[in-house]
Amino acid sequence: MNVEHDRKIAVIGLGYVGLPVAVAFGKLGPVVGLDQSPERIAELRQGIDRTGEVDPAGLQSSDVRYTDDPADLKAADFHIIAVPTPIDEARQPDLSPLLAASRTVGDQLKAGDIVVYESTVYPGATEEDCIPILESRSGLSAGVDFSVGYSPERINPGDTVHKLSTVVKVVSAQTPESLATVAAVYEAVVEAGVHRASSIRVAEAAKVIENTQRDLNIALMNELALIFNRMNIDTRDVLAAAQTKWNFLPFQPGLVGGHCIGVDPYYLTHKAERLGYSPQVILAGRRINDGLGQFVAGQMVKQLIAQGVHVKDSRVTVLGLTFKENVPDLRNTRIIDILRELEEYGVRVQVTDPLADAEEAIAEYGIRVLGEDELEPAHGIVAAVAHRQYVERGWTMVSDLLDGGRGVVCDVKGFLPRETRPEGVALWRL
Repeated sequence: MNVEHDRKIAVIGLGYVGLPVAVAFGKLGPVVGLDQSPERIAELRQGIDRTGEVDPAGLQSSDVRYTDDPADLKAADFHIIAVPTPIDEARQPDLSPLLAASRTVGDQLKAGDIVVYESTVYPGATEEDCIPILESRSGLSAGVDFSVGYSPERINPGDTVHKLSTVVKVVSAQTPESLATVAAVYEAVVEAGVHRASSIRVAEAAKVIENTQRDLNIALMNELALIFNRMNIDTRDVLAAAQTKWNFLPFQPGLVGGHCIGVDPYYLTHKAERLGYSPQVILAGRRINDGLGQFVAGQMVKQLIAQGVHVKDSRVTVLGLTFKENVPDLRNTRIIDILRELEEYGVRVQVTDPLADAEEAIAEYGIRVLGEDELEPAHGIVAAVAHRQYVERGWTMVSDLLDGGRGVVCDVKGFLPRETRPEGVALWRL
């Protein structure tokens, strides 16, 4: 669907969300792509996207002017803000990137402009936290001189099927007039169409509950895994049987990291607690999911003991550090929980990942990511991330990394086939 509009687009924040948005609009006309990182801008100008979300051909075929100069925003009148909204160490929302982006846009804002936020926030953040900054920095009045909208991102890193163009886009704005414009702009690039939410707060709430629902469903699977482990029942066998019923939801147990599912629920619970309500179910699910890494590490230690391995100073190789398969994204990876817990037991942990950025791993977590040729033979392996390379190489790769081809394998993702397990390998699956 190609809908006509006369807006000049700028995208602020060129990460996993912002870059695909900028490139999509850039296929229809000139776009200003702003990012605060000069290194990121230099790479994009060279046709390199380190996130892997846009290939070189896609970058080349899109008319995006990549810049780190906020003054370039003057050339646009429709500003899309797509910056990270993480949580801090206390698991409280960290709006500092969003507020900084609001200041940047506010400094360049003109009468008649529209600002649309895509970053995940708690209901009310756009109007209570962001609009006052836009107004104070620009000297303009929202809803009078300029308009604000909210259209939550639904980018799924590494997903080549559910993309910006193929997933319905929720849109919202302050007034019916600005909503019509926001809808028309997004309809130009979203073939699946748009859903007009009744208010900005409704759109904000819809975003946080999408991932909260998924978080809770995975938490149920993880709790079942904890229970079935005590019963010596394979959880994935149970789920395979249960999924033969037409209305059984096909969720799997696993680590819940990344910048969405493991983060967004805390935005909702933060707002609820500020209003005097203490969430029960949502936080219970978060506790289960946040504790899974320690559980996996504990199972590895038990399996090593059962094999007669002295745990202290044993060596365990962890396959994968990114938060999900086939992406280089290290943000909020829960693999770190497995590593830290194993280290508490005195295990010597070595990590490899063909997609993770080694410098980022050091800067963010203090972890050295090794190449496979640098790994020492291990007593145990945690198959933590089902990267395509790992799935294709399977047991051959795993056996080569074990000491003498024998040892313990904890398969977190269940991608190693049990029926071809090599002799001398003790396999535990989540």
